[in-house]
Amino acid sequence: MEKQLVLSDERLVKDFIAGKVTSIDMLIERHKAKVFSYILMCVKQQELAEDIFQEAFIRVIKTLKNGRYFDSGKFSSWVMRIAHNLIIDHYRKQKNQSVISNDNYEYDLFNSAKFSDKSVEEEMVKSQVLSEVAMLVKLLPDNQREVVEMRHYRDLSFKEIAEETNVSINTALGRMRYALMNLRKLAEERNISLTLS
Repeated sequence: MEKQLVLSDERLVKDFIAGKVTSIDMLIERHKAKVFSYILMCVKQQELAEDIFQEAFIRVIKTLKNGRYFDSGKFSSWVMRIAHNLIIDHYRKQKNQSVISNDNYEYDLFNSAKFSDKSVEEEMVKSQVLSEVAMLVKLLPDNQREVVEMRHYRDLSFKEIAEETNVSINTALGRMRYALMNLRKLAEERNISLTLS
């Protein structure tokens, strides 16, 4: 029986730099689910998430080809940081493009909360909190994690969750309640603040 050798990220990076093009495909395949779901969770738009994901790996390839990657032992963290920075860049550009003239209106548009953009710092805090919540959700027991993901990531009602998981609505609600209690407890244990202020 032949054992299949699983190459480390660092080995694949070195192979790609040495000219083995298929190594980058293996790296993308290995990390695409994690990176893409993080981007999608932050930007909430499929097409935009796909664009940012593609741009992230274009940057990865360019950096590797230009010999500017320094092996810190955690390739996946480096890719996530690139994706995170691209998300921040996107919000920054979006903020700079939203120009509205106050001259066409009788009242002061800029006093409306509807038009107040979050600062880059606020966006970074929000993104960090969302990332930490996603990490904590993964630590929940399976039945609690399932309810949280269905409710908050798939936007299902408790009735739909109950039907999909073959339990009563009360059981689905109970699982959500326990999930939230466990998330608070996990956040406290890890000294993670889950507030945006």
